[in-house]
Amino acid sequence: MNRGSAGSIGSAASASEYRVCSNCRKVLRQEKRIRVSQPLTRGPSAFIPEKEIVYFALKVMQANGLNERTNLLVEEYSTSGRLDNITQVMSLHTQYLESFLRSQFYMLRMDGPLPLPYRHYIAIMAAARHQCSYLVNMHVDEFLKTGGIAEWLNGLEYIPQRLKNLNEINKLLAHRPWLITKEHIQKLVKTGENNWSLPELVHAVVLLAHYHALASFVFGSGINPERDPDTSNGFRLIAVNKFCVCDLANDNNIENASLTSSNFGIADSLSELEALMERMKRLQEEKEEEEASQEEMATRFEKEKKESLLVVTGAFDDEMVSTSDVSRYIEDPGFGYKDFARRGEEHLPTFRAQDYTWENHGFSLVNRLYSDIGHLLDEKFRMVYNLTYNTMATHEDVDTTMLRRALFNYVHCMFGIRYDDYDYGEVNQLLERSLKVYIKTVTCYPERTTKRMYDSYWRQFRHSEKVHVNLLLMEARMQAELLYALRAITRHLT
Repeated sequence: MNRGSAGSIGSAASASEYRVCSNCRKVLRQEKRIRVSQPLTRGPSAFIPEKEIVYFALKVMQANGLNERTNLLVEEYSTSGRLDNITQVMSLHTQYLESFLRSQFYMLRMDGPLPLPYRHYIAIMAAARHQCSYLVNMHVDEFLKTGGIAEWLNGLEYIPQRLKNLNEINKLLAHRPWLITKEHIQKLVKTGENNWSLPELVHAVVLLAHYHALASFVFGSGINPERDPDTSNGFRLIAVNKFCVCDLANDNNIENASLTSSNFGIADSLSELEALMERMKRLQEEKEEEEASQEEMATRFEKEKKESLLVVTGAFDDEMVSTSDVSRYIEDPGFGYKDFARRGEEHLPTFRAQDYTWENHGFSLVNRLYSDIGHLLDEKFRMVYNLTYNTMATHEDVDTTMLRRALFNYVHCMFGIRYDDYDYGEVNQLLERSLKVYIKTVTCYPERTTKRMYDSYWRQFRHSEKVHVNLLLMEARMQAELLYALRAITRHLT
């Protein structure tokens, strides 16, 4: 199966955004500003020890020269021309990295309906929906390098009305894509001096979905700010770290945090792994014996959809005190993903994937209106969905198809998308609660992701396997957003 702010505030190392523990809240209410002299972690990720990424790169290079391949990919496809932190973490999966860099380079730099500065400003608007200062910083630089007007970086009131008109679809795509209708499309493409052509709109939608999803990867993988001393453009934003400032006083570093973040010992983790392996084996045997009826599978989907809405990401009760200023790039900052079932309001509608699939509908539409991007996106979706090393932690020769499918389909379930041929009972069997909390946070509220959440699930798995999870979540989210937007465009055309 395939589905596949900007004024300078101190320095990048001295002004940061922190998750705040309950013991520090009173202090923060009294103190207006906290300055930190040193970053808490080194390397590309605050969640993954730097030595592990370096060790993996050396191991891969010795095996088949893929590290050299990564450098060649960066030279050819990186818009910044350097090995940034996202690329370093993704290089744990070099096969996927190539598909990612090629598609991103195409949408940012190759021939397309939108001018280059527009592309980077749309990326800024998308990243700002999730307060992702890492991506905002990156595209502020690229916006200026491609000839963007610096005044636009003062906020939305300084940009052309055409760009400003994207605010509504940006907001809905990021948080509640099921609300997008053909009326939203008609409003954007109606005749007038500020209208969008359909090719331009498809290009914009692809960029918005890409950077919403990439923000999920950035937060889910604990991507550290780039160590870039050049803040001369005056628009450098603050850094992001997923620790409380009081960790400094306790001399916490990433290794210490990894050891203390869980109350479970090695024996518990190993038994957890063995239990998951056993559930996978049992599910496979049951599937071979007897398949559930369509009615039963529909019932299981509705049950899982409702339960997914009841998964509370506040299980890790930390608050974010934000000192970054990306709000200038968005409207209605309080608008977010809505837990319908928990609030006792209207239910999340069901999108039957068979009625509008990426393979049969979305792919052809996006390729017709924005040449070749459909092929690149399709390759990326297929790559991440089929990517496997046939390993699970210390086990080898394992078929992980069932687990990958559960992760991908669970993300779509949270957005109301149902596959008729999938038994959603597998999700409950394969994804334990702490993993569901992590998935929901990374997918729906990525800015709330903490290292504790990352450490809480699959404690015996390699970091590279958790990065693979994040790649699956990112691509599943992007595909879900595209399905809703492209369906609305199709309805506008018919």
